[in-house]
Amino acid sequence: MIVRILGEGQLHIDDSALSELNELDAKLEAAVEHSDQAEFAAASAALFSRIREIGTPAKPDELEPSALILPPADASMEDVRKLLADDGLIPG
Repeated sequence: MIVRILGEGQLHIDDSALSELNELDAKLEAAVEHSDQAEFAAASAALFSRIREIGTPAKPDELEPSALILPPADASMEDVRKLLADDGLIPG
């Protein structure tokens, strides 16, 4: 699947990583629900770090739709709160 981090670009992520990413997303969502800034910062850093770690950057001339679009890594808790769906930033 292709994941876009706004302001950074697209990464190819193997579908097998979706479960792990959903776990990290759930921690981020819980931090937002509890308005816990410290936990939000930690959960956000962990999610984006893992995506960058397992992702392979898409080539600049590669034009494919993103299966998942994430806010910028430095998005505020309030920005992320506005983007959260019923199942977090990462559906599934």
